[in-house]
Amino acid sequence: MEATTCNGSIDGSTVFYLVGIPSLPEPFYLPVFFLFLLFYLLILTGNALILVAVVAERSLHKPMYFFLINLSALDILFTTTTVPKMLSLLLLGDRFLSFPACFLQMYLFQSFTCSEAFILVVMAYDRYVAICRPLHYPVHMTPQTNTALAASAWITALLLPVPAVVKTSQMVYNDIAYIYHCFCDHLALVQSSCSDTTPQTLMGFCIAMVVSFLPLLLVLLSYVRILMSVLRINSKEGRSKAFSTCSSHLLVVGTYYSSIAIAYVAYRADLPLDFHIMGNVVYSILTPILNPLIYTLRNKDVKVAITKIVYLKGMM
Repeated sequence: MEATTCNGSIDGSTVFYLVGIPSLPEPFYLPVFFLFLLFYLLILTGNALILVAVVAERSLHKPMYFFLINLSALDILFTTTTVPKMLSLLLLGDRFLSFPACFLQMYLFQSFTCSEAFILVVMAYDRYVAICRPLHYPVHMTPQTNTALAASAWITALLLPVPAVVKTSQMVYNDIAYIYHCFCDHLALVQSSCSDTTPQTLMGFCIAMVVSFLPLLLVLLSYVRILMSVLRINSKEGRSKAFSTCSSHLLVVGTYYSSIAIAYVAYRADLPLDFHIMGNVVYSILTPILNPLIYTLRNKDVKVAITKIVYLKGMM
């Protein structure tokens, strides 16, 4: 990456230029466009089916599925923040973003990332109460409590990235700032500035720790308690049933943190720039595309509800 020279300002007149994947040959743009388009359509279709199924099927009006539709809505919003611009870049060569548009994209990307982590924690808490305190489940997981938990996850996630966005927007940029990425990621934006990047890099790292490791710790604590409770169940059938209620959530958590690990290693390891970019692109696509597959393939109730909807639509 070339050194950035300081000849810009902080008055918001900067235009950002998305470099994309630097070493991707132009003849490959169209195949990659169709691949990303296919992924995006699968994400929209899969998560929309889950949303419709849970809302339409009264048997799915339970806390676990209420949090699932929050997760599906997040996946749609999360990918819509970045993928359409990537598609436009690959197909039309549309690489420019205005100052407000770039920082809005950065803010939304970070907010939805935080929201997903917090919703996964809430879902882990739901499984903990269901398995460890089953008699108290109807009392603890009321519609009002569920709404408060989901709203807390969304509101916290909307507020948490604000300091990073404000501070990054106050850095000095060239009139045309080159972002070596497919979208306005925080670290890529910081690196495109000609200000001192150390404070913002540190802030980004601290936010990543709060968003990634604190929720992961809470999820792990929930499952430690769940495992202890399940092992106290005498019957093999009872243990199997208890584990099956957690399997989909565990797979989603594993996918989410695996994608984060890929993005983190791609940034920190001594790898070419393209690997850094692709690591973050994988992170932004992998979890949203796998979540609906996991919940439809491993959850019989969701599978039946979606099958019913598809069948009824086919009959019309």
